[in-house]
Amino acid sequence: MGRRKLKIQRLETMKARQATYSKRKTGIVKKAKEISVLCEVDVALLMYSPTDKPTLFVGQEKGLSDVLERLSKLPFEEREESLIFLMKILKKIYANSESDFDLNNSPQDASDNPLKLYEEQLGELRQRLAEKSKILRDWKDPNNVEDLAQLNLMEEHLVASLGGIRKKKGQFAMELQARERGAEMDFQ
Repeated sequence: MGRRKLKIQRLETMKARQATYSKRKTGIVKKAKEISVLCEVDVALLMYSPTDKPTLFVGQEKGLSDVLERLSKLPFEEREESLIFLMKILKKIYANSESDFDLNNSPQDASDNPLKLYEEQLGELRQRLAEKSKILRDWKDPNNVEDLAQLNLMEEHLVASLGGIRKKKGQFAMELQARERGAEMDFQ
């Protein structure tokens, strides 16, 4: 008895989806581990189950932060080219299948004009920088603040910080007392 070819489409029941995910998850993690070892490549695999439980696999040599840092160092255009290439492959794979897989909602559409995307991101970052710079100036010289809401926010922050300092001070005092009691016990 051989295997029959499965029609790749979304499973209707949550129970069936979870069962299939559980069976196939082990296989895909095993394949990721194998390619990591055999080809000595950096691998980071992140999957979410139908019940939103994450599974993370990172190759043996480097940690997740190293892999993500390496990805972030790639030029934007190169990352977008890789994504477009991947989407073309997926289109070929799913072209002949009766799958519900929708490639039209891909991030490729956003990459049609990377310059526009950069400009939007730059505008948002400049706005955030201006807001943070104003807050920093207010902290440096609170006498120049003329906004009551900003003064209230600064006061709340100071009260919260003071509470944290008092808590830490209490912890240190308790640790010191415990050490002193331990030293007294050792002395006797």
